[in-house]
Amino acid sequence: MATEANPFESLREQVDDAAAVVDADSGVIERLKNPERVLETNLTFERDDGSLETVRAYRAQFNGDRGPYKGGIRYHPGVTRDEVKALSGWMAYKCAVVDVPYGGGKGGIAVDPADYSESELERLTRAFATELRPLIGEDRDIPAPDVNTGQREMNWIKDTYETLENTTAPGVITGKALDSGGSEGRVEATGRSVALSAREAFDWLGRDVADATVAVQGYGNAGSIAAALLDDLGADVVAVSDSVGGIRDPEGLDPRDVKAHKAETGPVTGYPGADGLTNDELLTLDVDCLVPAALENAVDAELAADVGADLIVEAANGPLTPDADDVLADRDVNVVPDILANAGGVTVSYFEWVQNRQRFSWTEARVNEELERVITEAFDTLVDTYESNDVRNLRTAAYVVGIGRIVDAYDQAGNWP
Repeated sequence: MATEANPFESLREQVDDAAAVVDADSGVIERLKNPERVLETNLTFERDDGSLETVRAYRAQFNGDRGPYKGGIRYHPGVTRDEVKALSGWMAYKCAVVDVPYGGGKGGIAVDPADYSESELERLTRAFATELRPLIGEDRDIPAPDVNTGQREMNWIKDTYETLENTTAPGVITGKALDSGGSEGRVEATGRSVALSAREAFDWLGRDVADATVAVQGYGNAGSIAAALLDDLGADVVAVSDSVGGIRDPEGLDPRDVKAHKAETGPVTGYPGADGLTNDELLTLDVDCLVPAALENAVDAELAADVGADLIVEAANGPLTPDADDVLADRDVNVVPDILANAGGVTVSYFEWVQNRQRFSWTEARVNEELERVITEAFDTLVDTYESNDVRNLRTAAYVVGIGRIVDAYDQAGNWP
């Protein structure tokens, strides 16, 4: 297994790597390595048996130079203050890379949602929404789903906020159900941007995604949808995994059938006709494209030395440690970084927010068309930046783009007071 790296220190190192190419004062760069504020709170809620439980929760607001803070809320026992700070920073640069007018935010509760009933999760979510109320708003901070959260939790947060504020504000949160003001295409958006990024990367490398073999580590929303869409593009998805383990079929899996199997049985393991393998074995398979779609720090330097893929497209946030990046760069393995590859989620969240503010809905075809335009244009800008600057890899080029846009916004506004 990969060794743990502090995600916030990883973010700061990534910013430092790009800073040498960005024309900005060192004080401005230091400002862009730290969140503007972090809420740390203890939530006490009632269990079904009448007992009380207290858990730790966070919300980080990293940078608001380009617009309201934006970022998901995750429920996971591994949530920490430093993780949320890092994720909020990645969101700030992600929004800048795809030129969405948001800053970066992120939140989380340190729980395993599998340990709680739906009614307990609702009380917990509403308790968090109450704490978030002074910070969030349609023009201030707009949460969204993340690991182990989805439309249900977003609907609860929206309802809590609107009830306490005695208003109607669908744009206070994105990733909602359609009948609560959600957007067509939002559920598939992150996986779709991963597939689009892979397609563009193969084209840049002079290859065809339809000829590629793919392995996907993590088979939640992003991973399963990316696998299905890559399959639609003609690629052979030969291995997938989740937290329990993985499966492999050199002849190619049916990603949608695997997802149905997982929905029925729990894990992807035990899928008929496929061989079992561990997550580390999947990460080092000899495939054309590896899609890490689980959590951060999936690949460290030791594991990176054994990665067999020619191309990595990051569906998860921070799945490679900085040391792993260095190893992969030395081996000429190209990595499409998370702040572009998985930016479909925040991009369609922006579309949802726009629709909410206009009280007007777009068709799924329009959403997908606009998303494809945003991702392909951002990829072209990334490649141009990479090829015209002395940078080590695509990740550093992405940070050059993102930091440059945030610095421009900061300079145009001026420092006050």
